[in-house]
Amino acid sequence: MPVTRLPSCRSTNRTPRWSARARTINKILAATYPDAHIELDFTTPLELLVATILSAQSTDRRVNLVTPIVFARYPDAAAYAAADRAEWKSSSSPPASFASRPTR
Repeated sequence: MPVTRLPSCRSTNRTPRWSARARTINKILAATYPDAHIELDFTTPLELLVATILSAQSTDRRVNLVTPIVFARYPDAAAYAAADRAEWKSSSSPPASFASRPTR
């Protein structure tokens, strides 16, 4: 694959250059991986965020088993913010290793 030079990000006003860089990277990835798709099941950006966090602790397949329950119990960001930690761990338990992760 030929090497593509990306636009520089060094500038005091990064927004335009970051946008150009992101578009270039997106084009390269789309050309390199034309059949790529997300394995996680979601319908909103918040659901994608939650599923992504859970997938860091388990396989996407296992996350897809638990997310319908989690998404029904916590329909919006306010519901996640108000959730009890123990209740959250029990509702997202099939990915398993959440409880064994160290807390800070």
